[in-house]
Amino acid sequence: MIDTHTSRRLVLQTLSLPTVCAALSPLSGLAQSGLPIDQVKIMCGFPAGGTADTTSRRVGDKLSGSSYTRNSAVVENKTGAGGRIAIEAVKNAIPDGSTLLLSAYSMLLIYPHIYKSLSYDPFKDFAPVAMASVLSHGLAVGPMVPASVKNVKDFVAWCKANPDRANYASPAAGSTPHFLGALLSLNTGVAMTHVAYRGSVPGVTDVIGGQIAAMFTPHGDFLANHRAGKLRILATSGKARSPFVPEVPSFAEQGYADLTVEEWFGFFAPAKTPTNVIAAANAAINNSLKDKTLIESLALQGLLPLGGSSDDMAKDMRRMYDYWGPIVKRIGFTAES
Repeated sequence: MIDTHTSRRLVLQTLSLPTVCAALSPLSGLAQSGLPIDQVKIMCGFPAGGTADTTSRRVGDKLSGSSYTRNSAVVENKTGAGGRIAIEAVKNAIPDGSTLLLSAYSMLLIYPHIYKSLSYDPFKDFAPVAMASVLSHGLAVGPMVPASVKNVKDFVAWCKANPDRANYASPAAGSTPHFLGALLSLNTGVAMTHVAYRGSVPGVTDVIGGQIAAMFTPHGDFLANHRAGKLRILATSGKARSPFVPEVPSFAEQGYADLTVEEWFGFFAPAKTPTNVIAAANAAINNSLKDKTLIESLALQGLLPLGGSSDDMAKDMRRMYDYWGPIVKRIGFTAES
C-alpha cells in the first residue's frame, strides 16, 4: 500500500518543493492594495459535491484571519461549458484579489488546443496563485457492465462485444478524463462513444443507475460508491496505485502506460492582480494546506494537498500545455468535432 506521503512525493518529483517562504515576500504595499480583503469569492466551474468544489470549499474555509483575507472565502459554482463560464467570469473580474478561480489545469491548458476561438488565454489573462490539490483519474463501470468485467482488458473486450453499449462519460468534453477514454479507444482499436456531462456528479449518478456503461473522472468522485459496491473502479491513472484504493491497479500496471496522468487543481487570479496580493493569497493557501482537518477532508475525495509557489505553478502550466498539444493532435478532437 502506498501511503499518502509517498504518493505525494511521487507527484511532486517533477515540481519544485513548496516554497512558502518565497510567497512571503515583503508585503509593503498591503495598505495600497486593500489587504487584507474583507471578502474573497472563489469561482468554481463545476457542481457542488465534486472534487473541484471540495477543493474550493475546504481551502476557502481556511483562508480567514490571514494577511490575504479577514473571512472565509465564499464559493460560487458557476457551472456550464465545461468550466469555461467560471473561467471567463474571473478573467473579467476586477484584478484586486477579491475573485479567484479554482480549476483543474485541463480547462486552461488543454482547451486552447481544441477550441479555435477560445475566449481566454491562460498565460495572458490569468495570474497563477498556487496549486491546491492533485489527483488521479479513474475508470469505473456500473451495473450495465457484468460483474465478470474486473479490469481494463475485460472492459475493452466487453466494449468490442457490445458496440451499442460501448460508451463512457466524462465531466466535460475536452477534459483530461475525456482524453483518457479517447486514448484507450485509439490504442486498443475498439470504438467507444464519449458522452460529456456537466461535471462528475451527474455522470456518476447515471453510471450507478445503469444509463451509461462507464465513466472516466477524478477517482475520488467514485470512492464512496465504489466502497458501497454501487460501481467498480477498474483502474487509476497515477504513476503508482492510489493510496485511497490500493487494491485497484493503475492503468500502467495493466499495460496502458499512455493513460498515466496526474492532474492538479489550482487557484488563479485575473491578470494584472498586484504581485503583493498574489503573494499574500499564495501564503494563505499554502498555510491552509497544512491543516489536518483540511487534509483529511480532501482525502475523502481522493485528493492530496499540493501547494508551492506561484512560480512553480507558472512553470508547470507551460509544461502541461506543451505535453498535451501532441496528444490532442493525435486524438484529432476539436470543439467542432
